[in-house]
Amino acid sequence: MAGVFVVVWCTGYPAGKIALQHGAPLTVLLLRFSFAAVIYAALALIVRAARPHGRALGHSAVVGLLSLALSFAGVYEGLRLGVSTGVSALFIGAMPLATGVLGIAFGERMGRWQWVGFVLGFAGVALVVEGRLDGGHASAYGYLASFIGLLGLSLGTLYQKRHSAQIDLRIGLATQHAAAALAMLPLAGFVEHFRMDGSPAYVGAVTWGVLVNAVGGFALLFALLRRGAATEVAALFYLVPPVTALMGFFVLGEHLSLPMLPGFVLVALGVWLGTHRAPR
Repeated sequence: MAGVFVVVWCTGYPAGKIALQHGAPLTVLLLRFSFAAVIYAALALIVRAARPHGRALGHSAVVGLLSLALSFAGVYEGLRLGVSTGVSALFIGAMPLATGVLGIAFGERMGRWQWVGFVLGFAGVALVVEGRLDGGHASAYGYLASFIGLLGLSLGTLYQKRHSAQIDLRIGLATQHAAAALAMLPLAGFVEHFRMDGSPAYVGAVTWGVLVNAVGGFALLFALLRRGAATEVAALFYLVPPVTALMGFFVLGEHLSLPMLPGFVLVALGVWLGTHRAPR
């Protein structure tokens, strides 16, 4: 399940890149969140999922605002403001470390070797994206937006594990995506005026983002959170930049530099240490 999750999550980067070439970022997110909310709600009705109490729905809405609205809006706005894909990958690669540090306040415990694994994984991520850090022409606001996206994903992961793990998965995800869509609606309307060209490439990229990434990816993510500690699941995000780099090499013909190869090894070692508890 963890391997499938990493591959599914990574496919969202090329899909998002294509979508942003044909439409405004927040409008893309509005469509993605809205359609995903409808699909999850339909699945909940089909299986007649048990109705949760109001507090559980409120917790799921908070997760949606953090893990979806704040996180993706930050990443997409950063890209729009000129942050390179390599720098964006490095921000997402720092998610396990950010989750580990913030997790202390949420009662998460990490062993010494898990910390070592997280540091090694981050070093591997830096090597993987080193050849892709072209700097770009991003403003300080672009990097700030990417950092806010990182905080949103880390906080949402911890909040989901602590407060919203018992709700039915379909109802929880429907609530999360609906809350994120409502947050995007005024911004996409008044700021971007729902800008999109409606081309086949745009429709295809948004459809992929909804069915594969929003429905499949987040279902796998929260299923993994129910099985393990948030810091252990967060360590899987170290695999996102190198796997994305490999996808770019084989699918898009992007360049793989020599420092990426030892980076892959460090990432694999870091993930192994970060997701395995040392025996007593």
